[in-house]
Formats: sequence, structure tokens, C-alpha cells
Amino acid sequence: MLHLRLLQRARTWGWVLVLACSPALAHAQAAAPEYALKAALLLKLPRFVYVPGLADDAPATLCVLGDNPFGATLQDLARQPIDGRQILVRPLRAGAPANGCNFVFIARSQQAELAQTLQALAGAAVVTVSDLAGFARAGGMVELARDARDDARLRIVLNPQAARAQGVGFNAQLLRLATVVEP
Repeated sequence: MLHLRLLQRARTWGWVLVLACSPALAHAQAAAPEYALKAALLLKLPRFVYVPGLADDAPATLCVLGDNPFGATLQDLARQPIDGRQILVRPLRAGAPANGCNFVFIARSQQAELAQTLQALAGAAVVTVSDLAGFARAGGMVELARDARDDARLRIVLNPQAARAQGVGFNAQLLRLATVVEP
């Protein structure tokens, strides 16, 4: 039991080191803390997620639906390739098709339309991400949530069932470190 606990801590610290050693995170720490960290996590996500039709060396497109909570931070961080991959960031208007998007961050400003938005994106092979509380349980794939025990910490909540329905898969390392929910 102790061995298992130590192994889990080592994996967690490994994830933290991967992020902390990232040049993107170093830049992000200069911006607003919460959304700077969320931006760094969001830009690292393509490394740990399989998206149908997205080759490992192809640029990934991250679309932000709603009011952009990241300000210029997301664009600034995306200027440099992340883990060798170029990340393109662009806005997505409500009701517009997600053509060309591999990842869609759904901002809090879209909370009232969340069910309709998830339903509209269900036909596209995109990874849905948000920091809305309960997003993963509502049918989203990746939730960037505040830790209930420590409000300053973030945790990743995954919904593998929603991901599988779109043909999206999560890396085993991400699955071990995240909280997994089934709606």
C-alpha cells in the first residue's frame, strides 16, 4: 500500500515537473495566476490526447468559444511550439461550426448555452474543454477544475465516455493523474 502511494506521488510530481520545466509555464507565471496556469495546461493537452485525424506532427487548432478569459496569455504562449507542435489559437463565435478546430475551450460566458453547445459539437471530432464547474459530468470531455481541498490548486477532470463517443482518446498517463467521471 505504501509502495502504491509513493508511486502515485512520483507520477504526480512527474506531471508537475513536465509542466514546470515548460517554457510556456515560465511565461504563464508572469500573467494572472489562475488563467495563466489554465492556459499552460490547455496548450499541453494535445500531447496527452488522441484526436482523430490529427497527426502527431501537425499543428493543432484551439478555438475559444465565448468571452476569452485568457486575455493575450493564450496567444502569447502559443507563439512557440509546445512539445514540438504548433498550436493555433482562434476565436469561435457561438453557433458557428467548429470546422478546423481540434480543441474547443468553452468559456464561462457560455454556461447558459452549455447543453446546446455540447450537442452541436457532438458531431465534430473535437475535444471539448472548459473550467465550468461540473462540465465533465454535463458531457464535456476535459474540465479544468479547482481542487475542493485547496482552492489555489487545479485538477483535471475527464469524461472518457464523452471522449469515446467522438473517437477521442486519453493518454494513460493523463488518465492516471486526472479524476475520471462517468455521467
